[in-house]
Amino acid sequence: MGEDWMESGFSGDVLGPPGSEDGRMPSLGEMGLNHFAPYIMNRVMARWNANLSEELRARDITTAKMRALAVLSVSSSLTINELSVLGVTEQSTMSRTVDSLEEQGLISRTPRADDLRVRDVAITEEGRAVFNEVWPVMYDGLRQMFRDIDEDEYRAFLNTLHKILRNVRKNEL
Repeated sequence: MGEDWMESGFSGDVLGPPGSEDGRMPSLGEMGLNHFAPYIMNRVMARWNANLSEELRARDITTAKMRALAVLSVSSSLTINELSVLGVTEQSTMSRTVDSLEEQGLISRTPRADDLRVRDVAITEEGRAVFNEVWPVMYDGLRQMFRDIDEDEYRAFLNTLHKILRNVRKNEL
């Protein structure tokens, strides 16, 4: 990271103001895990995934399958690469997931007219029905996660997450 960590735009007590007296980066111990956002985000998402996986297991659906169906439920069709980015799953895992979903009749793959090497993945009616069974569980989890958080806080949180995503993403999806 070097000295350019101070150019990051952080200011305040937790992350240290740019141009602090000694100009050094704080240690994780000085910050504390509860002030290290990636740690908190991982804890939140690990709990979300664990809670959801219990419900999914009862329906014989993996987290990767749920993510694929969720993304495809709001997209007309995507390539496996696009689906892996939006489904937050490694491409190799998504490829196997798509194979399994196709075997189950939950998605279909069709060659793209302008390039027969590219396959478009789309959700089937059966896949939509399965996702529609899972969606209430996901929505209830969302409501529990944001209990006691008002609409303005939620919007500000989403705005911050979108800024973070723009800072870290490696593609335009």
